[in-house]
Formats: sequence, C-alpha cells, structure tokens
Amino acid sequence: MNQPRIPLWVAMYHSIDDTTDDDPYHVTVSPSRLDKQLRWLRDHGLRGVGLRQLLLYAARHGDTRGLVGLTFDDGYADFLDNAVPVLRRHECTATVFVLPGRLGGENAWDALGPRKALLTEDGVRRCAAAGMEVASHGLLHVSLTGAPEHVLREETAASRRLLRTITGTAPDGFCYPYGHVDERAVRAVREAGYAYAAAIDPGPAGGMFALPRVHIGERDTAWRLHAKRRLHGVRRAPVPVS
Repeated sequence: MNQPRIPLWVAMYHSIDDTTDDDPYHVTVSPSRLDKQLRWLRDHGLRGVGLRQLLLYAARHGDTRGLVGLTFDDGYADFLDNAVPVLRRHECTATVFVLPGRLGGENAWDALGPRKALLTEDGVRRCAAAGMEVASHGLLHVSLTGAPEHVLREETAASRRLLRTITGTAPDGFCYPYGHVDERAVRAVREAGYAYAAAIDPGPAGGMFALPRVHIGERDTAWRLHAKRRLHGVRRAPVPVS
C-alpha cells in the first residue's frame, strides 16, 4: 500500500533575541516579532507544534489541519529565555535542534555573525521539561555532505546517544547543519535510529529524512507569512507520512 502524501508547513527559526544590524545570516527574530507571528497563526486557526507532534498527527489523521510545525535550529540559549515564554503564551510547542558537542559554548561556525551563547546541559533539560521537543542538530554543526564515515557516525549516532543521556529520551529528530543533505547523510541518520530529519530544500532525497522547511525572519510580517504559506504548498511537494 502506498503511504499517504501530506502537505506539511514547517517554519524554521534560529535565534530569538533583540535584533541588530550585525546579523548577516538573518538568524535573529525579536521576541516581539515572534509574538506577532504566533498571534497571526492563532488568528488564522493555526497552532504551532513540534515536528514530532506534527508528524504523529499527520500519520494518525491523514492531514495536518490547524497545525504548523515550529523548529528552532542551533540550540541557542535564547530559545529557553526568550522563545519558550512566548510559545507557552500562545499555547504552542516547538522542536529545538541542539548541538550536544557544543553545550554551553557559542556559534563558532558563523564566521561573520555575532557571537551567541548556546544552551547548557541544564538548559536542554529545562526545554524538555517545558514541553518542547529536543532533537539533534549534529554534534558540532559540520556539513555532512562529503564528510568521512567516522564524522557521519559522530554527528548522527554519537549526538543521539549524548542527548539520550541528558534528557533520558533518545531524540526522534535530526536536522542537517546548513541544510546540506545527500544520500550518505540520509543513510547515516537512518542507521542512527532517527525517525525523521529536517532539511531546508528537500533535494533528491525527499521524504521523511529530508523534510522541507521555510525560513522565518524578522521581516516576516502578516502579508509575508500569508505569501510564504501559500507558496510553500506550491514549491514543496507533499511528504509520504505513515
């Protein structure tokens, strides 16, 4: 039997903090803008949930009516301090993709961007206790395409083991750093035991192990969110979910 193919709308955030001009990668959304964006979702009959919850709902009901996936990449400390209170105010949950090899460090991979603190081990546990899905963004935020086999194993399997030690639960989800994904990366994620993986553009891999997402930034006011929602359904094919 063929798996049902379901359109998924998944938003990709990064840092939630006061915005400045020193943000060349456009990774920062202010807490006030996030509040307005989540209010827009609510006003349109939508509620943000973590990606695992979105996929479970899709598999059980055959659609994702009324739900939007919310994901936050890189595991910034400001997710706990600034995003979680806003999410809870709007009765939303989200998936935070963290880097267990860099806990308590900073975003050293962003050569041009401002230094931002990353979640500590205690911060990761507090995110989980607040009802957020904690998932893996790899170990150190390195591109998996072209990486040696031992690096693929460390970034996928080792990061999953570390997160299980921290939270008590092995994560279901993985997110490809930089959105870089190929068949070798997908294979490594599958073999590590993940149930799904988030990408940006699905590329040739597609399916549950390269779920497409749309970037959400500080400039995304109501009309831009409306346009992105409509265009996402056109530009991204439905995903087989079971």
